[in-house]
Amino acid sequence: MTAAEALAGRIRSAFGGAVPARLGVAVSGGGDSVALLHLLHRGFAAGEVTLFAATVDHGLRPGSASEAAQVAAMAAGLGIPHDTLQWRGWAGDGNLQDQARQARYRLLADWAGAQDLPAVALGHTADDQAETVLMRLGRAAGAAGLAAMPLRRTRDGVTFIRPMLGLRRADLRGFLQEEGIAWLEDPSNEDTRFERIRLRKAMELLAPLGLTVPALAAVAENMGQADAALAHFTDAAAQGHVSLEAGGLAIPRRHLAAQPAEIARRLLQHALCHVSGAGYPPRRAPMLALLEAALAGKGGTLAGCRVLNKAGRVWVCRECSAVRDLTCAPGAPWDGHWRLAGDSPEGAEIRALGPQGLKLCPDWRETGLPRQVLEASPAVWRGGRLIAAPVAGMAAGWQAKSERTLEDFRASVLSH
Repeated sequence: MTAAEALAGRIRSAFGGAVPARLGVAVSGGGDSVALLHLLHRGFAAGEVTLFAATVDHGLRPGSASEAAQVAAMAAGLGIPHDTLQWRGWAGDGNLQDQARQARYRLLADWAGAQDLPAVALGHTADDQAETVLMRLGRAAGAAGLAAMPLRRTRDGVTFIRPMLGLRRADLRGFLQEEGIAWLEDPSNEDTRFERIRLRKAMELLAPLGLTVPALAAVAENMGQADAALAHFTDAAAQGHVSLEAGGLAIPRRHLAAQPAEIARRLLQHALCHVSGAGYPPRRAPMLALLEAALAGKGGTLAGCRVLNKAGRVWVCRECSAVRDLTCAPGAPWDGHWRLAGDSPEGAEIRALGPQGLKLCPDWRETGLPRQVLEASPAVWRGGRLIAAPVAGMAAGWQAKSERTLEDFRASVLSH
C-alpha cells in the first residue's frame, strides 16, 4: 500500500459506515484542504460519493478572488463542481479571525443546504487540534473547551466532519509534494499578530518538554470523552425539571442549586443558547458570574437573554432590548422561531410586545408568566396600534407558535 493509499484509507475510515452519497468539501487552496480534496477523490469507488467543492473568499487580501479561481480550476480538473462563496462582512473592528470563522461556517451551511448536501468535510488536522488545545488552555477552558474540535458537529442542519483530525500536516504536505500537486500559501500563516500563529511557533519550543502534537491531540480526545459524560449527566438533570413556556426556559432554583457546579453551569448555558438561538456559548467567566447570581435569587443579562428569579424558578427568556428592532411579516419567522398566524390587516407586522404593549394587555397576569418574558414575546402591530398579543393573553383571533421544543433543547445538551 502506498502512502497516498494509506492516507486516503484513514480519511475514509473517519466516516465509518455513514458515508453520504453527496459530500461537500471546503477548500481554501491551502495544503491541508487541497490534500483533503484529492484524497477524498481517490478514497471512494467511482459513483460511491459525489463530491462538491466550495471556497470562501473573505475578500480581505488582494488576490483572494484569483486564489479562489485557481481552486475552481483544480476542482474542475478532477471533475468536481466548485462554487466560490463571498464574504464582505468585515467592518474593521472586533476579532477578525473569529468573525471570519463564523461567516465561513454560515456560508458553507447555506451553500450545503442549497446543494442538498447533508455533510461538508473540513481540512483540520492533528496540528490544528493541538494548537486549539493550547489556545483554550490560555483561556482557562473547561472540559468542553479542551475537547477542542470534534470529529463531527451539526450546524444549521448540516454535519461538518473533520476526517483528517488524526493526520499530521507534514504527512499531507509530503503527499502533495510526492504527487506534484501545487497548493497556495496564505501569507497570514506567518503573521504573528494572530494568536494561532504565535502558538504554532511556540510549539517548536514546547515539543522537547513533551507537549507534542500527538500529546495535545490526545488531551483533546480525553477531554472529549469527559465532555460527553458531563453532557449525559446534564441531560439527566434536565429531564422532568426544565420546562419550556412562551419561548423561555424555567428551572426550579432548588433543583439547579442541588446540582454539581459544572452540571448547573451547563444547564444554564444551554438554556441561554436555546433561547437566544446562538451557535456558540458565552465565555466561561461571565457564565459563572451569572450562575452565581441566579443561585443567589438574583438575575442578570447575557448573550441576548435575561435571567430572572420568579416563584422559586430560574427563568431564561429573551432580553427585550435584543429583539425590539426585529420585524417581519405575519407568517414569517420572528426571532428565528416564532410564527404568528391570524387574520392580517394591511400594513400589519410582527414586532416585540415591549413594556408599552404589555400595558395594553389587560389579562396578561392570568397567563402566569413573568412580565419580562411577555415583553420579549411577539405581537401584531399596525403602526403604533397593537392588533394582537397571543402570548400575553390578547389573542384577537391570532395564534403564536414557537418552533423550538424541549426535544431541541435536549439535543443541544447532548451534542455539545
